[in-house]
Amino acid sequence: MPQPSSAQEPDFAAFIAIDWADSEHVWALQVAGSTQRETGKLEHTPEAIEIWALQWAARFPGRPVAVALEQARGSLLYALSKYQHLVLYPIHPTTSYQYRKAMFPSGTKDDSRDADILLDLLTLHRDRLRSLQPDTEHTRKLQVLVEKRRQFVAERTAQTNRITAQLKLYFPQVLNWFDDLSMPIVAAFLQRWPTLPQLQAEHPEEVRTFFHQHGSRSEARIQERLREMQESKLLTADAAVIEPGVLVVRTLLATVAALNAGIRQLDEAIQQVSATHPDYFIFSSFPVAGPVMAPRLIVAFGSQRERYGNASQILSLSGIAPVMKASGRQCTIHSRWACPKFLRQTFYEYAGLSIQRCAWARAFYETQKARGKGHHAAVRALAFKWVRIMFRCWQSRQPYHENFYLAAREGRAVPLTRRPPGTPTNTVASRHQASSTLCEKTHDFGLRKAGDILKSLMSEA
Repeated sequence: MPQPSSAQEPDFAAFIAIDWADSEHVWALQVAGSTQRETGKLEHTPEAIEIWALQWAARFPGRPVAVALEQARGSLLYALSKYQHLVLYPIHPTTSYQYRKAMFPSGTKDDSRDADILLDLLTLHRDRLRSLQPDTEHTRKLQVLVEKRRQFVAERTAQTNRITAQLKLYFPQVLNWFDDLSMPIVAAFLQRWPTLPQLQAEHPEEVRTFFHQHGSRSEARIQERLREMQESKLLTADAAVIEPGVLVVRTLLATVAALNAGIRQLDEAIQQVSATHPDYFIFSSFPVAGPVMAPRLIVAFGSQRERYGNASQILSLSGIAPVMKASGRQCTIHSRWACPKFLRQTFYEYAGLSIQRCAWARAFYETQKARGKGHHAAVRALAFKWVRIMFRCWQSRQPYHENFYLAAREGRAVPLTRRPPGTPTNTVASRHQASSTLCEKTHDFGLRKAGDILKSLMSEA
């Protein structure tokens, strides 16, 4: 992941910007201290990239060269990362797009001009860019694994949704008999009985045996299914609907089975890599941070502790902290749109899971709901708290102990509102209601005075 540029940046010999493409890249170069620019093209092959990179080492011996490109990942960035004399500056495509829109309102665009725009950003606004400082190989490998696993899970969900849509056309009863269409028992069932008439022609004891063989052993559930199977009515007898539907469902089930196999393989690889990660003991100590979420939390924070000066920086980067827009006497607070989506998703999903297993998290969530927050806003507010706790544990290299946290909050909690007479003071909800002040301030979407908000945050943080 990229790091903020250091105040003592290298003495660059030159600055290069690359407008990358699939097969051929356009580049522009400006030597330090000069206003003249050179341009050229780079073929996207390992051999051409190596010749291109080494020519700058020969031209500027012993001095680094800054390179800007619209990639935070990708084959070109990976290829250039191995050259020590190249300092890479990934630039977000939205940044270059907005800059081009401001400089060329007509909307004109070509590869050479895009390379010049990137070079402008690199030479004129480098203090606002971040040079690439790769994390450890261990962490980067884990990052790829957990992201690919999440993509496979999302793809499996998409395929099961398509199966659901198809079954609704000719065999909707299956949706009531099985809770999860991605389970192997569903594929086996529809492989053997693809339509309702074929199922009803089968002897009930054969169906009962099938369920037993596939791990479904609840006799009450089996009996209910058998009853419904005999009482079910055919939705349609139109072969033009049924026969194509059967073929499509079988194809989609095969895809789901392949995705399930891939997810299992990724799970094994993730377990092997995360178990040996030096920070695994920290993030596995959090509630519900099991074999799926603990590796994702490791990746979310990374291994470079100098990257973040405080928890607010990672809260802003991840999009958990909202954005405040102040103009005159009014201030609008809304959720952050531009952020790494997988990072935000990790914190949000963890906070949602923690509600099930953590008493104070559940109490905090219920408090947010009682104050009129929607579900998503309440989960984001809870994620705001969790990230701050995780950041402290990560920085100090200490595992999470809930008793220590509760004791610490008990000692410094300040009530947000006056308690009604007779309200007990030793409940989890009352202990943590007061501690949500900062989170409440930053997640209260609406119009407020900017000065009041900032003053409140500074006095209560």
